[in-house]
Amino acid sequence: MAEIKDPENTIIIELKDGPVVIELLADVAPKHAERMKQLARDGAYDNVAFHRVIDGFMAQTGDVAHANMEKDYNPGRAGTGASQYPDVPAEFSKLPHDRCTLGAARSANPNSANSQFFINFSDNHFLNGQYTVYGRVISGMEHVDKIARGEPPKSPDRMVSVKVAADA
Repeated sequence: MAEIKDPENTIIIELKDGPVVIELLADVAPKHAERMKQLARDGAYDNVAFHRVIDGFMAQTGDVAHANMEKDYNPGRAGTGASQYPDVPAEFSKLPHDRCTLGAARSANPNSANSQFFINFSDNHFLNGQYTVYGRVISGMEHVDKIARGEPPKSPDRMVSVKVAADA
């Protein structure tokens, strides 16, 4: 596992193949980083499916309303839900959507990000300036690369648990 420099702004996602360590970019996108920590501390991300996984593009997850595979899982609605908290306004920056970066998923409204996010499999610079970048995988990307593909996947993978490193 990578050296964790700032445990309060580091997320550990346990996948079936092992841990994924994400450094949150709280200096770049403080509201998005805070929301992810809030939902992790609530336990809201635990058992949530990767509902949209496109080879060579990204893996999307975080629908805490419809994609919890242990509670009220609805594959037909996965990807349409959010948390009970208000949406987060866009925090666009000059950071590119490179491989391993974390982006805020949203609807057509730039200020509609809430709980869903994606991890880029590739450099996806066509997303630059349109979706908030608020973290990067610092170890465990090989586990992300093994997530089942599909829209939705036939047998989706899930985030087994999501913790703030300071709490782990």
